Amino acid sequence: MKKIILVLLILQSSFANAKVVHFVVDMSQQVVNVTGVHIVGDFQTVAGYTGGDWNSTTTPMTQMTNDTNMYEVYVDVPAFAKYEYKFVNGDQFYEAEFVPVESRVGYNFNDNRWIYVDSIANDTSYVGSLMFAGNAPANKFLIRYLVDLSLESAVNTTGVHLITDYQAFNPATDILYSFGSNVYEVINYVDAGSYQYKFVNGNSLSGAESVPFACSSPLGYRGITTAIDIVLPVDCFGGCAACSTSGLLESSHTTFNLFPNPVRDVLAVRFENEKNRQIQIFDMNGKLVYENTSSNSVEKIATSELNTGKYIITTTDLSTDKVESSSFIKSK
Repeated sequence: MKKIILVLLILQSSFANAKVVHFVVDMSQQVVNVTGVHIVGDFQTVAGYTGGDWNSTTTPMTQMTNDTNMYEVYVDVPAFAKYEYKFVNGDQFYEAEFVPVESRVGYNFNDNRWIYVDSIANDTSYVGSLMFAGNAPANKFLIRYLVDLSLESAVNTTGVHLITDYQAFNPATDILYSFGSNVYEVINYVDAGSYQYKFVNGNSLSGAESVPFACSSPLGYRGITTAIDIVLPVDCFGGCAACSTSGLLESSHTTFNLFPNPVRDVLAVRFENEKNRQIQIFDMNGKLVYENTSSNSVEKIATSELNTGKYIITTTDLSTDKVESSSFIKSK
């Protein structure tokens, strides 16, 4: 009897903090398997599906009537938790999608998608109609924001948030999740364009960072212009570069390093291997200021003529079209 009561209490606690999550996958670029489309993840048990987590047969997705290329499923899961998942074209785990690196958890060789469910409000968390094996919905682009709060005295109990012009600078809309080391991140999907943003320690504008002049827009925000999927470099909260005093920006999502950083005259870009790559540098207004193609393992770029400030550097592997990005500061 005591065991039954305990189970009931656990279930009541779970449902009291439940949140509906709406997963949608776009299969327009795929030949859909006769066994249908499924989703797998570490949420299946808590959502009530039998057979345990990462079971490729128990959570089918339903073809939407208004768009037959779209498949959806609604799941009830506890809020205030991070979940990992993949879409499956079929009902066998080996038929799971190959998740692009920009969308992956990205740490400890983890190649799953992820979502953080941060609210128990009555609304439904909609992940987005993601392309199967893609980074974003059709005609949208991924931006992965990352910020390091390791130099802050404390992280607000309400969490770390993002404010941007495309969500009306609302400090309670986009919460960031930390996989560790005081680095917080969130993935958004946007149209091609230019955007301004800031990080917020908390969920009110009083906790917004003060962006240094060297890397801020005229209105005092950080800026990004994109027409590609991009993982932004890990900047220090309220700073223009990484919190590390080494001056070397490194990211779990890039296969190249920059040195020195900040730089005055010559920037060295060191790659893990020799491949044919396109290298581009953009200023914070999105203007292309440098472009070159190279297959060297170390590429040296003259920066003496650049204005002081922050720049985004992107590299494109010309054999796979894989794009990676980082940033550097041009000093006086």
